Amino acid sequence: MKSLSKVLEFFLISLLIISCSKNEGNIFKPGNINLTLKQQSIIQNTNDFGIRLFKGLNNTEGNVNLFISPLSISLALGMAYNGSAGTTKTAFEATLGYAGLNQNEINSTYKTLLDYFPTCDNKVKLDIANSIWYRQDFPVLQSFIDTTKKYFYAQVTSLDFNDPFAKDIINKWVSDNTNHKIPTIIDEISSDNVMFLINAVYFKGLFKMAFDTSKTLDYPFKLSDGTTKQVLMMNQKASHLYFENSVFSSVELPYSNGKFNMEIFVPKDGSTVEDIINQLTVPAWNNWLSSYAMKQEVIVNLPKFKFSYDKTLNNSLSDLGLGIAFTRSADFTNINPGGKLLISKVQHKTFVEVNEDGTEAAAVTSVGISTTSIGGGNQFIFTVDRPFLFMISEKDSKSILFIGKVVEPAY
Repeated sequence: MKSLSKVLEFFLISLLIISCSKNEGNIFKPGNINLTLKQQSIIQNTNDFGIRLFKGLNNTEGNVNLFISPLSISLALGMAYNGSAGTTKTAFEATLGYAGLNQNEINSTYKTLLDYFPTCDNKVKLDIANSIWYRQDFPVLQSFIDTTKKYFYAQVTSLDFNDPFAKDIINKWVSDNTNHKIPTIIDEISSDNVMFLINAVYFKGLFKMAFDTSKTLDYPFKLSDGTTKQVLMMNQKASHLYFENSVFSSVELPYSNGKFNMEIFVPKDGSTVEDIINQLTVPAWNNWLSSYAMKQEVIVNLPKFKFSYDKTLNNSLSDLGLGIAFTRSADFTNINPGGKLLISKVQHKTFVEVNEDGTEAAAVTSVGISTTSIGGGNQFIFTVDRPFLFMISEKDSKSILFIGKVVEPAY
């Protein structure tokens, strides 16, 4: 009997091994991502959209701290894109860089990133959540709901928008999914609002080489108007990827295992942060990433900072080509075949804190849908003592999660 039992046990184990090996190609392996050329192209186009949006906001916002999440905005608009049709869909494709791409490939790329990002570094917390909230008496095509659930993992909920507590329910979801860093996104629900498509991103990463708090000292920071102010300046001496060109110096600070990184760009004497931003394009970004070729001993002086940013993106997105989506000519018949829908408001809120331990950042993007009844070898000193550009990205996919400009650090 014992012999028969061992034979049976061996047989069952063999079946299990064969079964696992057959399905191995369909198992998502944590920490790894294999992107097709088409998916790489979609990610590059998404980066390009984020850079163009950031540069447009920078031109209109002026000399202020600026921080956006291209990832969050793209995901929220990506859900809205699936509800668009006709010339509105064409405008989405032109604005987001989807022209000539298959809709299923676009959706599948988002799904791949949503599967990958939370798994690629178990010491970095990156939570991404999508939700759709619609007026309970408003009919929504099941195909739209199914698509957003399948590819965006969206939580879809019908609400009584006439209930004064409806916005509090939505805002609680936002607060919960940003670790309470962004407590609200909806100020009011008007009688014309029928749907909100919302993305939330929460990031918390500890620097691979933390800064020693005992070395943080007051240090003069040169403001854009030529004056200086005292800021809390962190300091460390460590081996980092570093490079410089005629306009700026740059260092890459890794979080945890180096899948996620913060890239910091500081203008040289005679240049400004605006000169760096003017150079920022996807080809330039890819070139800068490849320029981090060698680790070098670097003394890093980086100010602690913490701030929030809040912006309605209607005008900026219209400037990029999405204007029709905000007009009565908009076509969202893939949400509701009756038509007469438009985007009333795209609201983007962010939060970022950088200290000795690492970075905590959050972003929320809300797309409000309404009826049309409305209207080398050497040691370098890298001192961040003037307005600068910074980015948080994922190494393997080359995805830009956040882009920011700091003109006046405060903590």
